[in-house]
Amino acid sequence: MEGNTCIRRFADQAQIMACKGRLIAAQKAFTSLSAVLSLTGNEVRLKILYLLEEEKELCPCDLSDILEMTIPAISQHLKKLKDGGIVQTRKEGLTVYYSLVKEFLPTIKPFFTHINSETLKMVEP
Repeated sequence: MEGNTCIRRFADQAQIMACKGRLIAAQKAFTSLSAVLSLTGNEVRLKILYLLEEEKELCPCDLSDILEMTIPAISQHLKKLKDGGIVQTRKEGLTVYYSLVKEFLPTIKPFFTHINSETLKMVEP
């Protein structure tokens, strides 16, 4: 533990090893959550994910109208989300619909629950 400047009377080696073990065991979850949080750290992408969770699927034109942004700007955000594996596409004719990948819903759903509860607080008398 060379380089540590912490002064303590007793290092609980069992605790330290247990914590290291938990981090190693959870490494895949940390990597996945970090990637999701990195993508959702952008307000526009977070709004897109929120809308997709609420509406189940939307096309870039719908998102463009709702968010009052250009379709190319929306498409750039959707591409990042798709490349990150958080959204998927379904094509119907010439229209591409985006939806959330169900695997990520448990990770991001608490954020949306928080947003909805904060919204209700502002609306309630």
